[in-house]
Amino acid sequence: MKIRVLGFLGLMFCFLVEAGVAQVPSENALLWEISKPGQAKPSYLFGTIHLICPADFVLSDSLKSAVTKSGQIALEMDMDDPGMMMTMMKSMNMKDGVELKSLITESEYNQLNRFYTDSVGMGLALLEKAKPFVLMGPLFHAVLACQPQSYEMTLVELAKKQNMEVVGLEALEEQMAIFDSIPYKEQAKMIVSMINDRPKARKEFEEMVALYKRQNIRGLYDLTMKSEYGLEGNEEIMLFDRNKKWIPRIQKMISEKPTFFAVGAAHLGGEKGVIALLRGQGFKVRPVL
Repeated sequence: MKIRVLGFLGLMFCFLVEAGVAQVPSENALLWEISKPGQAKPSYLFGTIHLICPADFVLSDSLKSAVTKSGQIALEMDMDDPGMMMTMMKSMNMKDGVELKSLITESEYNQLNRFYTDSVGMGLALLEKAKPFVLMGPLFHAVLACQPQSYEMTLVELAKKQNMEVVGLEALEEQMAIFDSIPYKEQAKMIVSMINDRPKARKEFEEMVALYKRQNIRGLYDLTMKSEYGLEGNEEIMLFDRNKKWIPRIQKMISEKPTFFAVGAAHLGGEKGVIALLRGQGFKVRPVL
């Protein structure tokens, strides 16, 4: 009897593991259709890369068609909000008056200041109290060596042309609060490391773009997990917790109107990714190829 019970438990464990694996997307696709019995029209999910050189930027006909069929566009944040810049200014600084100079050595600070003055066209004076991750934006422009385009801003423009509302899956305050959960010193060291290893950082970004152009969301997820310039042990805070938090919000939006969701492509793959989590809630999520 004991052997039979153990055998049954073993089979159940295998079944649960296989069921979990089945939810993980294996197809190469950036655009996915979301549907469910009783849902009149499908919604869509698109994986973006936040900054990309114009030569690598593609807006496919299937993507434009999916936007046209939708009633609203949902980005990670509402980038159409006129108060966004004001909110950013209020939430970008470190808590308790912490300053960048206290997080790194004097020589590292001078190095950063020279880099931002020479390569970005601005010193660190205005960003002295900003959360170090805020410095990533201008730094990526230098790493890319081009004037990048943004899928998010392009989608905002498409929404305007169609008189379509743009909404956010999370408030800007929520996103900025994430960077209070990651030690400021750890963030600052990452910035210094990225500047010191620019050729390596550029190579990694080129690999990311190549995977993105192949629509390989599994590869993008794996690269994000091992990146030296990304999550660095903060996967739960930066990725998994947010994915989980988004699911009920996605469900609510879908129940109200067909929605075109666009989030960073790294959020799509893996067993804790948005696609697997939606499938776990009974949604059919299929690639649009």
